[in-house]
Amino acid sequence: MKSRLSNLFYFLGCVMALWVILTHRGIPDYLLPTPQQVGTAFVQQPALLLSQTVITLSEMGLALLFGVGGGVIIAVAMASHVWIRRLFYPLVMASQVIPVFTLAPLLVLWLGFGIGSKVVVAALILFFPVCLTLFDGLSRVPQQWLDLATTLQASRWRCFWQVRWPAALPFFFSGLQMAVILAPIGVVLGEWVGASQGLGYLMMQSTARMETATSFAALICLMGLAVLLSGVVQGLRRYFLWPTG
Repeated sequence: MKSRLSNLFYFLGCVMALWVILTHRGIPDYLLPTPQQVGTAFVQQPALLLSQTVITLSEMGLALLFGVGGGVIIAVAMASHVWIRRLFYPLVMASQVIPVFTLAPLLVLWLGFGIGSKVVVAALILFFPVCLTLFDGLSRVPQQWLDLATTLQASRWRCFWQVRWPAALPFFFSGLQMAVILAPIGVVLGEWVGASQGLGYLMMQSTARMETATSFAALICLMGLAVLLSGVVQGLRRYFLWPTG
């Protein structure tokens, strides 16, 4: 943990140093604001940034709920029944052929400019890694474990919860880690296409008004949400998984 924090602070220090150097190389403020200007944006508009952060966080939470939930349900169903796997696996793979951002305008048209369209856009983006990694984990359970459970007369339900699910948890958390990284991208994409609130909308409006410092402040808030959710997933992973090595 200490090494990770030290690496994080080292990385942030390098980014800050590069940022300061670039701002002193004659780059206009409307293209790259100074760290002081971004800090001023935080001080002058705390209520605005906080309210938009809460909105985006709620959208990300709902997207994770539906995207991860849907991914788990489909993955478990495909791993449990051959006919479901034959039906859904090609559809899941084919769904990645069409980039979600091309569907975002249609989803906004169908679902409106409210929170629903943003949640659906983000949920579609993060559904795939969760579904595919969990299905892969459930399919990789050693056959001898399943044979032993059958020998002990374990029911199919008990075999799943005590053998297959624990064995697939590392795969699930890998997919979940990818999901929390993709969730901000999906939500901001939806807010860019059509929204009247949220960090993505604030970034777009601030950039249009040449208020780049506010855009950077919103971007930092978005990065903070991603780091927060990633930390939560890492904590859950350490809690539920046995240490290896």
